[in-house]
Amino acid sequence: MKELHDKRISKLLSLILRHKPETIGLTLDENGWANTEELLKKIRSLELIVTFELLKTIVETNDKKRFIFSSDFNKIRANQGHSNEVDLQLEAVTPPDNLYHGTAEQNIESIKLRGLLKGGRHHVHLSNDRETARKVGIRYGKPVILVIDTKRMSDDGYKFYKSENDVWLTDHVSPQYIKFEE
Repeated sequence: MKELHDKRISKLLSLILRHKPETIGLTLDENGWANTEELLKKIRSLELIVTFELLKTIVETNDKKRFIFSSDFNKIRANQGHSNEVDLQLEAVTPPDNLYHGTAEQNIESIKLRGLLKGGRHHVHLSNDRETARKVGIRYGKPVILVIDTKRMSDDGYKFYKSENDVWLTDHVSPQYIKFEE
């Protein structure tokens, strides 16, 4: 039962800190930070039992490291994946030669035509390894792993960013940089 409760809180945090803080009447600052005490108070107003210790455990044990505290624990934010307007103050960095993106088989034709689009998010998300990409792709159907020629993209002027939780981010991946694997 506790595991189910913690998972529910983690999903709620994703909704609030990445997409809809207004769901609980919370306001994020321009860098996506929320006041930790205010967040806890507003979550508790939903009649959910959430302590600072539980929040800290969820942040520390989240398998995708989606959230981060400020060094003094007074603020919390999502590392990436926002659909609302925030500036995560990410610095452009040189990526490895190849990164990976997991998707479902039904998306391949569209990707071959348009590439990878960020959709409603700030960036396209790329992984360091095939296994992480496969786990992402399997959530949406039969997984297909895309190998992204990030060296060539970088050489061609594309910018890459790396979030606090090691997710690589870029604005768009054109089809010519994508190799399809199953």
